[in-house]
Amino acid sequence: MSCDEPEQLNTVDLQSRQSERLCELLAAVVKSNPFWQKKYAGAELDVASIRSLDDLRRIPLCTKQELVDDQNAHPPFGTNLTYPRSRYHRLHQTSGTTGRPMRWLDTPESWDWLMSCWGQMFRIAGLTREDILAFPFSFGPFIGFWAGFDGACRQGNLCVAMGGMSSEARLKLIHELGCTWMCCTPTYGLRLVEVADKLGLDLTKSPIRAILVAGEPGGNIPAIRQRLQTAWGARVIDHWGMTDIGA
Repeated sequence: MSCDEPEQLNTVDLQSRQSERLCELLAAVVKSNPFWQKKYAGAELDVASIRSLDDLRRIPLCTKQELVDDQNAHPPFGTNLTYPRSRYHRLHQTSGTTGRPMRWLDTPESWDWLMSCWGQMFRIAGLTREDILAFPFSFGPFIGFWAGFDGACRQGNLCVAMGGMSSEARLKLIHELGCTWMCCTPTYGLRLVEVADKLGLDLTKSPIRAILVAGEPGGNIPAIRQRLQTAWGARVIDHWGMTDIGA
């Protein structure tokens, strides 16, 4: 592990790195991003005066609804674009649980940053190069575990995409390939428990040693966490993120 990886930095060096990157980000968006240009102007904020994390409180808050409203008013992607559309190479969107899904575009550089976030998380969680990861995920436009899948691939791990499969087929493939990690929503982890019970399978004897859950509450709700850990005989890791801010 490199000594300059974020999780290895001391507090002073980490905050210095964060302040520098904050200033770089603000300089980029205020130069060409119509959404943030309007928002900063409305707040009478001089972006050049933002120098450190201590200045964060001076930056106006932004809600998801503002981003959704902007996309509704300026379809299909809204005005929150720092670069021409041709610079973006990946499209994802929110789940749409509370309404129309919000679309999100990534450049190769922003996607690489998201991969670095997942890489940091995987290292902290104890992923090894020998681990095989199962992703029982639909792989539709919902951003879900797309980043987790690519992030684990970039760590050098074997990753198994399980979109378009039945729960029974997924359980069978996990066993046959010896998958040691599973990345899913908490509710789907519990759904696989139900299916395994009907099939007479003892999941505590499966090769899965860690379950990374995300996409909804559950991993840190004691009752759900305990049900998952007991049924699978595996460690549960709760990971959070948002489409618009990353992992």
